[in-house]
Amino acid sequence: MTVYSDRLRGNDMKRAVRQFLGRVRFEVARQLRPRVQGRLQPYRYTLPNRYPWMFEFACSRLRDVSTPRLLSFGCSTGDELVSLRSAFPEAIIRGLDIAPAAIAACRTRLASDDRISVAVACDARGEEKDSFGAVFCLAVLCHGDLTATGATRSDRLFPFSRFEEAVADLARCVRPGGHLFIQSANFRFSETATASKFDVVLLASKEQAAVDLLYDCNNCLVVGEPYYPVGFCKRAS
Repeated sequence: MTVYSDRLRGNDMKRAVRQFLGRVRFEVARQLRPRVQGRLQPYRYTLPNRYPWMFEFACSRLRDVSTPRLLSFGCSTGDELVSLRSAFPEAIIRGLDIAPAAIAACRTRLASDDRISVAVACDARGEEKDSFGAVFCLAVLCHGDLTATGATRSDRLFPFSRFEEAVADLARCVRPGGHLFIQSANFRFSETATASKFDVVLLASKEQAAVDLLYDCNNCLVVGEPYYPVGFCKRAS
């Protein structure tokens, strides 16, 4: 019994050391990472067709629109734009990303599709009000270092106020009866003032739900309360 407890204490110490070193590595990387004014998610990790279930649902909601206008906010190097084109062959698609290199890659990759346009932007203020049938903001309104370091508060890296400002900006671009999709965010859309203009129309399953840490409107970590709403319809009124 004594040997076992010593081993347990030893394992706990090793785990604590690993967590401490992990936090140090992320803090060093954060300090060295170029700071870009307006950046939300510091990582540009992307994959093709990450949310087929969401795009399938969006197609069903827009099936009566012959040429839907779609916005991909945080389009990175274009994987999401390609996925949207596959799901919406007739759509006019707009992609925004804060990184000039990512937008340059999009332009090269999608040069043959004249119904996809992209621009460097940290927000959607340059887009017209009520102009999109669907706006997708997927794995953008989160800060990877919060989850990686297990932060108990978000305000040092990503305060709720910035989330609320970002969703209000995106919601402005959604036409009445249109849709806003938010996945992999550090906050709950339901806690924003903007949410009062929308109805929840899509819930992620347990398997589809984001793994990012969740924080409340006071920037405090929320424990044991997954947030499943990811699709919202703007009320016509």
